[in-house]
Amino acid sequence: MSICHLQVSSQPCRLGWLLIAADQQGLRALLPGDDPQALREDLHQRFPKAELQPAGPDLEECLANICHWLEKPCGEIPASLPLAPTGTAFQQRVWQALRNIRAGQHCSYRDVAHAVGQPTASRAVARACAANPLALLIPCHRVLRSDGGISGYRWGVERKRALLAEEQQLNA
Repeated sequence: MSICHLQVSSQPCRLGWLLIAADQQGLRALLPGDDPQALREDLHQRFPKAELQPAGPDLEECLANICHWLEKPCGEIPASLPLAPTGTAFQQRVWQALRNIRAGQHCSYRDVAHAVGQPTASRAVARACAANPLALLIPCHRVLRSDGGISGYRWGVERKRALLAEEQQLNA
């Protein structure tokens, strides 16, 4: 898929840095990391044909809302723009299933595979989680190993552990 114009913004937050990108269809990426330049390189790899432009006011407001939520989490993360992740049909089904997992809850890769109608696809679910372009908004951090252990997280296991702990406190 070719995206002609992609608005981009980044800002520091409690998780390090957040980079957000959107086009006319909605949010395409929300990437946490430690280095804003590395995040831009990740975005360029995801959208090699995109022309990157400065964010408009709607995207800046969306990023500010997400960063504000990270400072005082309560319930689900607000996204004032529609989500428009790019992925295969299977990835889209996985990402939709992940959006049904509420803050403070978690499930296994096997549970998600069952939810998308492919009970033997646990590894494919894990790959779809790793390909998730909208961290936090598509909460792949809520997926754990079958034994309840924390496994890899595209944006770092420590971030995953911190997000899960905060969400558990919300429901305590």
